[in-house]
Amino acid sequence: MMTRSQQGRTHRLTRPSIAIAAAVAVTAGVVAAAPDAKTAEPTPKLGLVAASTSVTLDSWKEDPGVYLDLGTYLTSENGAFELKVTRKSYKDPVVAQQILRNGKKTTTKALPAGLVKDFSGLPGFAKIAITDAAGKTVLSKTEAFCPNNASGRIRPDAPANSKYPQSCPVNPFTLGSVWGVENGWASNTYAGYYSDPVQLAAGTYTAKISVTKKYRDLFGIANKPQTVKVVVRERSWESEGEGGGEGVAAEPRSAAPKSGASAASASGHEGHEGHAGHGGHGGHAGHGQVADAPAAASAHAGHGAPARPEAPVTRTTGATPTFNVGHGPYPPAPPALPWALKKESLQRQAFSAAKVGDRAGQTDGSRQAPGAKPNAKRPTGKATVPDVPKPDLRSLPAYGITVSDGYEDAPGKDYLAFSANVWNAGPAKLVVDGFRSPGKELMDAYQYFYDADGKQVGYTPTGTMEWDPRPGHEHWHFTDFASYRLLKADQKETVRSGKEAFCLANTDAVDYTVKNANWHPDNTDLSTACGQENSISVREVLDVGSGDTYTQDLPGQSFDITDLPNGTYYIQVLANPENRLKETNHNNNSALRKVVLGGKKGARTVKVPAHHLVDAN
Repeated sequence: MMTRSQQGRTHRLTRPSIAIAAAVAVTAGVVAAAPDAKTAEPTPKLGLVAASTSVTLDSWKEDPGVYLDLGTYLTSENGAFELKVTRKSYKDPVVAQQILRNGKKTTTKALPAGLVKDFSGLPGFAKIAITDAAGKTVLSKTEAFCPNNASGRIRPDAPANSKYPQSCPVNPFTLGSVWGVENGWASNTYAGYYSDPVQLAAGTYTAKISVTKKYRDLFGIANKPQTVKVVVRERSWESEGEGGGEGVAAEPRSAAPKSGASAASASGHEGHEGHAGHGGHGGHAGHGQVADAPAAASAHAGHGAPARPEAPVTRTTGATPTFNVGHGPYPPAPPALPWALKKESLQRQAFSAAKVGDRAGQTDGSRQAPGAKPNAKRPTGKATVPDVPKPDLRSLPAYGITVSDGYEDAPGKDYLAFSANVWNAGPAKLVVDGFRSPGKELMDAYQYFYDADGKQVGYTPTGTMEWDPRPGHEHWHFTDFASYRLLKADQKETVRSGKEAFCLANTDAVDYTVKNANWHPDNTDLSTACGQENSISVREVLDVGSGDTYTQDLPGQSFDITDLPNGTYYIQVLANPENRLKETNHNNNSALRKVVLGGKKGARTVKVPAHHLVDAN
């Protein structure tokens, strides 16, 4: 676990990705000479290229550490490079298959058992060796590769858009993922969130990047290492802040920086009061949370995301850092697509604290996805629940489990904080509209149903939506979407969370291998998805394959354990507790996570045993 001081750091934007994104096009001329995909064999031809011959990396004096975003990309020609990664249950290991497509024919190739252990990418894919000006090797390491990472086209006749998801999921209870490099595209090999900072003194180095032998042999990748000149410069937040604007980089120094983490951005979902999801740690405004610019969200002081950078990313990625209060607790995986060039104003904002909360233009550090528009009018005619595909709401076991005090809100109390996710296994998305009669405080909520062609064929009343006026929220919540309970060892309820209303958002890619999974969901930005105070109507959507994580870390949301005896308990996450929403199966809505409380009042402890093969808190 991280300390609160680590979690609450203010992070800074990094600049190397800007040059890399702009330089991706340089590789087009090199790769364009590849064989025509129509005449070559259907097996994708993979290669490693460098977008630029040199990169400049920053180490911040106050928080040193260099992240090796070196601008190397894996290219795919003669077809897309696609992997399907799944596990049958939490009792089963993660398995991976390569998907090979030749027209309408699809075949699969099993990857070696145990090669992929989680959903973060291909472990030990890229080897990085760095030498100093004297030719001495100062660093040698390997990094994982997420094929869904920052990507772009390498030839003009390649598909205009990649069909693959825009990040590798990091929620410990992910069930399935699809990874891919589109035909004629290239994906950044930088490990992003999964990459630890390295200590390099200011100066000039040479980096040699290659694909490790096991992957060259497995996928038929030529052994062609790339060499990149690396300039490490030391910069100071203080001097740049005082200088205003872009600031002046500190002169390089020969002394190696102190250990520490410097991040481009990290943070996450509120716990939608608490949303996140491995996909993103959220901070609740009002407890010391500090934020950078919209492109660099910060963490809740003491409750936020680890200090990790993300890969270059555009404003159209799905699971990325966010200001959405409560959606947490993990930061996202590296998203796809290179950063668009940043305006200088964003760079200036990176050196000053920004107000945290869900508001127009600032809910997500890298994405402002449009929310789905509600119907123009509330439904008329007889309510019906037709025999068409419906959503299937399921709960993931709780995670991000910690003991906390009551802060200034409830001094002298002990609380059990946690994160909870409810996801949609499909085959239909959950669509709920809220309509308000003029002057009314509550909206009337309706669930809609659609046929195979997407035509609305029915609706049913399903409760209400209420406005949450608290700073950091300020959006419409759908009531009774989920319930959180702490059960005794005999699995009888002992404490219930006060969290009962939710603004639905697609924060986590839980299983993109289920039928009708949407690999590019909208409705990820609370400021647009959940309406404004003066909204007359709101549409909230939970897409197939995606889940919504809320972090319960505040009194009233987390469990009050002050007077509970030590021993074994279970955190229950229960979807659709009143069965108001119509779904395909109501028997899979509950998930339990075992915890063991210990310690004394004011110093309580919690142990979280592994959940079958998932040994992650």
